[in-house]
Amino acid sequence: MRWLGQASTGVDPARVLGNAAFYIFVPALLFRTTARLDLHGMPWTTVGAFFVPVVGVLLGVYAFQRFTRPAAPMADREAGERDAARPAVRAITATFGNSVQIGIPLAAALFGEAGLGLHIALVSLHALVLLSVLTVLVELDLARFRAQHELGASLWRTLRTTAYNTVVHPVVLPVLAGMVWNLTGQGLPGPVDETLALLGTAVAPVCLVLIGISLAYYGVGEQIVAALGMALLKLVALPAVVLCVAHWGFGLRGLPLSVAVIMAALPAGSNALIFSQRYDSQQVLTTTTIVLSTFGFVLTVPLWLAVLAHLG
Repeated sequence: MRWLGQASTGVDPARVLGNAAFYIFVPALLFRTTARLDLHGMPWTTVGAFFVPVVGVLLGVYAFQRFTRPAAPMADREAGERDAARPAVRAITATFGNSVQIGIPLAAALFGEAGLGLHIALVSLHALVLLSVLTVLVELDLARFRAQHELGASLWRTLRTTAYNTVVHPVVLPVLAGMVWNLTGQGLPGPVDETLALLGTAVAPVCLVLIGISLAYYGVGEQIVAALGMALLKLVALPAVVLCVAHWGFGLRGLPLSVAVIMAALPAGSNALIFSQRYDSQQVLTTTTIVLSTFGFVLTVPLWLAVLAHLG
């Protein structure tokens, strides 16, 4: 309905909502999650069995995109920066699942309280791990691009800028601050905790509105084939890799294996769109992948449940 404005009138609500989520709501959620994390009670075997293959696939997608994409246009710096961010954006789109809006009710329905507890443990580290890794990668790529297109850029200046942009970042900084607070052993004061919780709850609704706005503004047609490929990576390839590594590599069976595989089989999550909005890259592809993978998930999750039932 264009109630929030549109880019042609000088107001881009997709960018505004994306920035609000990335700079306000997501940092509050990440800091609170990290500060309250029970490191001693984590099911570390299940955590490792999930995140080792997921990060491996993330790095594989990133490397493929990084070394096969065409060179960035020399005359257009903004287009060049968008192109430099493309590998990281595609990597998060192919690996970051909708672990809250879809994952939590699904885990509760399929696996009961015990399975939900394992799922929540994975969710607590999901954004922390994947967004932190991808932030480092994308900032390195942007620093490399800027160094190549700036006269007199020195190696020391490039490294210093990259380190600063990586740490002083709305994803990494709240994670580091939350971990420092966690290590002090002090709980969050009640008013602070309640305020952070309130801000954190805004992530889901803002992201859902952002997906709708992106669909209305960007459309899906021109990226449908690429998005289908990304959706297949998310719904088929990623859970297959997690199943193999978790079962035959880490020896997981039963409930922990099922939780890890179904977590990997979830459709692409809205945090991928926030990430693409932050770096103004691949918004059409990311939005289309989220929609297609969400519909496709209805077809693929029964297949994964059947495979898990066969393994016992």
